[in-house]
Amino acid sequence: MRYRLTFIAGVALGYVLGTRAGRERYEQLKKSARQFAQNPAVRNTAETAAQSGREFAGKAYHAVGEKVGDKVPASVTDRVRSLRGRGSGSVEDDWGTTNT
Repeated sequence: MRYRLTFIAGVALGYVLGTRAGRERYEQLKKSARQFAQNPAVRNTAETAAQSGREFAGKAYHAVGEKVGDKVPASVTDRVRSLRGRGSGSVEDDWGTTNT
């Protein structure tokens, strides 16, 4: 019984000390990640990459749209917001604006 109690006390003490050290390390990592993300060079690079991605996605969308045209099945068109109303004149989207 004495050995079990000693073992349980050791496990409890190890758990408490380990979680405290783990929490401190987590806070250090969080602080360094925040500093990295707030670095102007990193922010500019991320913004440039996002803008390039948006431009590429727009070009790809138009290229695929021209090749696919109206061959997309109605079941898919109903699910994809950007394809709704492609054949009809103006359709109101989820935000209440009219697409022409």
